[in-house]
Amino acid sequence: MISFQPTEDQTLVVETIRRFVNERVVKTRHDSDESRQLPANLVKEGWGLGLLAGWVPEDLGGLGEEHSMVSGALYAEELAAGDLSLALHLLTPALAGLPIALYGTAEQKERWLPALAGDDFPHLTAAWGESHWDFDPLTPRTLATLQDDKYVLNGHKAIVPLAEDAELILVYATEAGQPQVFLVEKDAPGLKISPRERNMGLNALATYEVILENCTVPTSARLGGEQGADVTRLLAYSRVGLGGLAVGLARSAHAYAMNYAKERQAFGRPIAQFQSIAFMLAEMAWEVDAARLMVLEAAWNLDRGHDGLSQSALAKIYSDEMALMVADRSVQILGGHGYIREHPVEGFLRNARSFVLINGLGMI
Repeated sequence: MISFQPTEDQTLVVETIRRFVNERVVKTRHDSDESRQLPANLVKEGWGLGLLAGWVPEDLGGLGEEHSMVSGALYAEELAAGDLSLALHLLTPALAGLPIALYGTAEQKERWLPALAGDDFPHLTAAWGESHWDFDPLTPRTLATLQDDKYVLNGHKAIVPLAEDAELILVYATEAGQPQVFLVEKDAPGLKISPRERNMGLNALATYEVILENCTVPTSARLGGEQGADVTRLLAYSRVGLGGLAVGLARSAHAYAMNYAKERQAFGRPIAQFQSIAFMLAEMAWEVDAARLMVLEAAWNLDRGHDGLSQSALAKIYSDEMALMVADRSVQILGGHGYIREHPVEGFLRNARSFVLINGLGMI
């Protein structure tokens, strides 16, 4: 029987994140978006929650717990309910850390995983997405070619978070017709980082284009060594995490529109009492709940070792469309105020549009 009742530990962590979001994140969300910069103390506090240390082995400084995608979806939802840019920033180290924890060689784990359990925010990221219209995450155009005792990587990656300061970038590439992952350190020959991208949304998240021009790495840089990595499963983890983030954003958009509709008066009564507004709010609420159930079911199946590719894809597609619809209707409910930047709903709408583009992010 499927049950999504959170455990005591999950409930404690969810409540801790929610308190952090309500007391600290919501107050800074607008200024972060306007300045395109997250407060350093906020990032430090968020990292201090220790959300990624659980699945780091004990001998490498972590808690040694089994990775749980249900927990990840719950935590991602809470973070995104505050600020999607901050959520993606805090989860960026997991884009490298989780694949290494799941599939890395002993040497790869010993080299990189201790940082995920440390006090300082680690500079790790991953480059998966590409900017061409027919991008398929399982057949990236970035190519890896084995030449003697090294791999040569060629390709362009887009929307790579925090790449400028990254000490390590996990690069997804096609090798001999199959998707594989390579650990590329910041000083690798042929690795170039573009100036910071300017996007419609996620203004406070620094993203970059990563250019690989005959970028050479040793054969030991292949994630998992000769065995490689299950890229299909990593894609499923990413999709479920992004689904959780979409649910969190939509939940906040609905809550803000609901509170506004209860307070805004027209013709002597709150606009929430008008049928058209009430019906919109009701549909928004059930769509948020429906998406959450799809995300949690996909996460539950992944945690039991099932092949989650199709289910995670459906959950992400539904969550993407749901978040965009809920954010758009929030703007509608606020009327002219919805178009003003002092209200967060226009930002919710801009950020919701990003979900169809940020493939490969959201791991936790």
